[in-house]
Amino acid sequence: MARRTIVVGLDVGTTKTTALVGEVDGEHRVHIIGVGECPSSGLRKGTIVDIDNTVKSIDRAIEKAERMSGVHVEAVCVGIAGANISSVNNRGVIAVAGPDREITAEDVERVLQAARVIHLPADRRIIHVIPRQYLVDGYDGVRDPVGMAGSRLEVETNIITGAATSIQNMLKSIHRAGLKLQDLVLNPLASGEAVLLPAEKELGVVVVDIGGGTTDIAIYDQGSPWFTSVLPIGGDYVTSDLAVGLRTTLAEAERVKREMGCVLADLAPDNEYVEITSVGGKEVNRVSRKLLATIIEPRMQEIIAIIRNEIYRSGYKGILPGGVVLTGGAVLMDGLVELARTQFNLPVRIGVPEGIGGISDVVSSPAYATAVGLVLYAAKKLHSSAGEEDDPLLGKFFAKVKSWFREFF
Repeated sequence: MARRTIVVGLDVGTTKTTALVGEVDGEHRVHIIGVGECPSSGLRKGTIVDIDNTVKSIDRAIEKAERMSGVHVEAVCVGIAGANISSVNNRGVIAVAGPDREITAEDVERVLQAARVIHLPADRRIIHVIPRQYLVDGYDGVRDPVGMAGSRLEVETNIITGAATSIQNMLKSIHRAGLKLQDLVLNPLASGEAVLLPAEKELGVVVVDIGGGTTDIAIYDQGSPWFTSVLPIGGDYVTSDLAVGLRTTLAEAERVKREMGCVLADLAPDNEYVEITSVGGKEVNRVSRKLLATIIEPRMQEIIAIIRNEIYRSGYKGILPGGVVLTGGAVLMDGLVELARTQFNLPVRIGVPEGIGGISDVVSSPAYATAVGLVLYAAKKLHSSAGEEDDPLLGKFFAKVKSWFREFF
């Protein structure tokens, strides 16, 4: 019997921890065969504040995914976020050393190492070094320079860094849960993998993943990330406002937000009502949907404005024909697309995970964008690594790339 190729994505979020088990078929298509989800209690705004509770959440999510899939999970591709994440674009330059001036995989390795030379404080670590494009003797737009002839090789990269302590705490949690780390991936890159179309990445697009405690932003241009950022704001702010305004618990406020939430008061009907249990459960109040919208709208306007300012702060000068793709668990409220179009003055759509099979209907929601993206990322990494044995130079290059991740294990 042929051995099954299994990949697992683990999204350790502020409000929930999600584990997805995927099986990769012979055509490299991913089929979701297991889903595990449980509330998170050890994170705040995307950063681990309690390792014990984080490990318990991971254990429960993995156990549920194993039970559904019938697969024992050993290694996971893990997402990471938090307000400590930052990115910078940098360039590396080398002279091609070969006598025939043919660019090899070793030259690509050397130019990427040159691009990694940036001023980095002692308490930060590099998470990703993503090549955006290569230049051979000044000619830009090269995606794969191996085999080309030239005397000068340059690379433009997007370098993503994070706080060393945050990375170490995530790795400790994974190891204490009895799991091996296959890869560490920035959440907005995983979300982009799941919900963006290749054409959107080429034209220029922003993916905005609004979660419970954080909002992840990634700007794509010419097919690769140009800027990434993680903001310490999210749907929990809306939940907190509802709990205070309606004098109810956070759990009840979250339920009401998911079931009846509307971002624009003008779109909320006057004749729709929802029953809300007060704190202590002694009273049940009947509240109109329009009243809910008057509480939600100011907060969502503030969140969208902060996201817009962050995009401006990035310094991106393009026109972003792909517009804005909103995803994450907090984007399911009615009226958000209309509000975002007004604020961004760009095309806006809701992004749902695509490119998967199996029980895809279970995870075909913006709330699972990061988890699905982690599975797709892991599958793509396995596929790219499959050719290493046939090409020793390429194998050496990928081995070096893997060693970069070991710096912060």
